[in-house]
Amino acid sequence: MRITQLRRSRHRFLALLGTAALALAGAVALPGTAQAANILSNPGFETGSLSPWSCSGNLGSIVSSPVHGGSKALAGAVSSSDNAQCTQTVSVQPNTTYSLSGWVRGSYVYLGVDGGASTWTTSPSAYSRLSVSFTTGASQTSAKIYVHGWYAQGTYYADDVSLDGPGGGGSDSQAPTAPTNLTSTGKTSSSVSLSWGASSDNVGVTGYDVYAGSNQVLSVSGTSATVSGLSPSTAYSFTVKARDAAGNTSAASNSVSVTTSAGGGGGTGFKQAAPYLFEGWGDPPNPTTVMNATGVKWFTMAFVLDSGGCNPAWDGSRALTGGVDQTAINQIRSAGGDIVPSFGGWQGSKLGANCSSASALAGALQKVIDAYSLKAIDMDIENTDEFENEAVQARILTALKTVKANNPGLKTIVTFGTSTTGPTYYGNRLIEQAQSLNANIDVFTIMPFDFGGGSDMYGNTVNATEGLKAKLKSTFGWDDATAYSHIGISGMNGLSDQQENTTPAIWTQIRDWANGHHIARLAYWAVNRDRPCPGGGVVSNCSGISQSTWQFTSITAGFTG
Repeated sequence: MRITQLRRSRHRFLALLGTAALALAGAVALPGTAQAANILSNPGFETGSLSPWSCSGNLGSIVSSPVHGGSKALAGAVSSSDNAQCTQTVSVQPNTTYSLSGWVRGSYVYLGVDGGASTWTTSPSAYSRLSVSFTTGASQTSAKIYVHGWYAQGTYYADDVSLDGPGGGGSDSQAPTAPTNLTSTGKTSSSVSLSWGASSDNVGVTGYDVYAGSNQVLSVSGTSATVSGLSPSTAYSFTVKARDAAGNTSAASNSVSVTTSAGGGGGTGFKQAAPYLFEGWGDPPNPTTVMNATGVKWFTMAFVLDSGGCNPAWDGSRALTGGVDQTAINQIRSAGGDIVPSFGGWQGSKLGANCSSASALAGALQKVIDAYSLKAIDMDIENTDEFENEAVQARILTALKTVKANNPGLKTIVTFGTSTTGPTYYGNRLIEQAQSLNANIDVFTIMPFDFGGGSDMYGNTVNATEGLKAKLKSTFGWDDATAYSHIGISGMNGLSDQQENTTPAIWTQIRDWANGHHIARLAYWAVNRDRPCPGGGVVSNCSGISQSTWQFTSITAGFTG
């Protein structure tokens, strides 16, 4: 990561407790009916996506731990100004009693219906069941179900939410207008990404159903979707229909035909959410604590440097095995996760610059690969000694080509700085050398910060990544989807050295963009800093801004590619 000095060295909570109206009022028993059933879609979040749930501030994500049932749950990354409310609107029948329940975990988590009854719990460390009943109004045909946390109380989790009762119908018989301008925005050998223009409705559109031919394959709440599980080199015809809360369905959109890429299509199949963790700096946290709180599985471990004579060591001084770094790795793996070591960084004695040849460097890399039976390695190529030295660039790329050939299945990552519009001269040179040397690099990761990028960190990150995509396409002859599948983003949470501010909301936008474009890797510097200290400046053990503890890691854990 590109960091100099750092590398070493609205509502008041009492109002919640005092508002009796928020407590559960008298419950009404659900009348017995053969029609009673859970009418929520994706109630246990097992699809791996939020749809058709919608979360405020883009603060919701799907995690694999902790869960109540199945393999997925909802995580709401509450901030000091947003309670991370996640909602789903469903059609209901008037004058009918419904039973709402769900399992939640966290401090002061709410479950309820918009404009009606709600209930809450104060169980921060274990899942507990919430339930509440409500009766619809005389002309009510839709209900908005919500779950949320409370301001500054940390991430909450929800799972297995159920709304039992008859589905809606009601008096609304007007269908939405058909979606417009359906287009394909990307494809791989197994997926197609689509976008379309929004429909309108007399009451309101609640979702869109995506069809492949005559088969409905997906339901989403927004105006874009990615259909996965497709076959390579196969033609598909897609349409989209809108629906409202009463269940009225629009006519189909225009159709769009897409042929998926050939099998193997140049993509790596490698997806990694791996924030940096540094055991030699910044009050390093217990990785198991972070994993349990966020659901993250991978960490990028910093930094492997030269201890002299082209010999690798953690931070150039701690032995590869037997120390705090190995302890952390053992903890991560015992909790079901894994690590990718990062070689290099901004400063220190680096192997790339100090090993005398590509073969000597490959030997040093192999020592670390053997020590930990690694699946991936990252070369963080920075500063004048490595990044701005074309001979050293070639040495590093050749060494990576060697260890990749000697370790089948090993993934290789190069990480480097960027401008706001894409790779600089030396970034372009690195990519060109990777192509000419046939280095077969799996992921080219840019660091979109400390580039004097001003206030629009989301826009500048997207622009820089699109610039990288364009360079990969022109250099390797890849299509958009293949280029994206070789891209990584490694940001910096909170304040950067140049006072650029990446907030949790902005990082969530970046994460969502990364998922939507199916890039390979999402990381940030660093978990050590994933703690709040508004006004604290640029320091090693907190972000300098207001946030929840481990909030950026929770957001990153929602990256699936």
